[in-house]
Amino acid sequence: MDKILENIKKRRSVKSYRPDAVPQEFLDKIAEAGLFAASGRGRQGTLILQITDKALRDRLSAMNAAIMGCDGDPFYGAPALFVVLSNREYSTYVYDGSLVMGNMMLEAHALGLGSCWIHRAKEEFDSEEGKEILRSLGIEDNYEGIGHLIVGYPDGVLTEASERKAGRIICVK
Repeated sequence: MDKILENIKKRRSVKSYRPDAVPQEFLDKIAEAGLFAASGRGRQGTLILQITDKALRDRLSAMNAAIMGCDGDPFYGAPALFVVLSNREYSTYVYDGSLVMGNMMLEAHALGLGSCWIHRAKEEFDSEEGKEILRSLGIEDNYEGIGHLIVGYPDGVLTEASERKAGRIICVK
């Protein structure tokens, strides 16, 4: 099996992490994978926030939990976090950001790390608090949060992929 397909088949969403820091070199490779995602008309209208600052990570976790209506850590203790933002000016912005997320999840897996896409980035960064965070980073208001990618070393064994449902490929010849 080729390496790309093998990584696609073996990547799982991880929801339990060791507290060990992820090397900067690995974080940079994950972000680079995101930069090479396809984008509508080649516009490259996405931004990637790479967050290891514990205070900001915890602030975003608390915002996310409040939106979800829970008290726990929706980032499952992961020590590193990426946020993908996409420029609303482009009609393909949600798709473009989703492709960035997918590329980064696959690169994290290839590096032996766990990852999981965590939702509610749109709601976080559409809030006044979220807009203030973006402004403090020099980011304009026309960016929408597409997703959070939590990253770290898995704490435990990864599950096997479930059986794929039959009949999901329709060949037209």
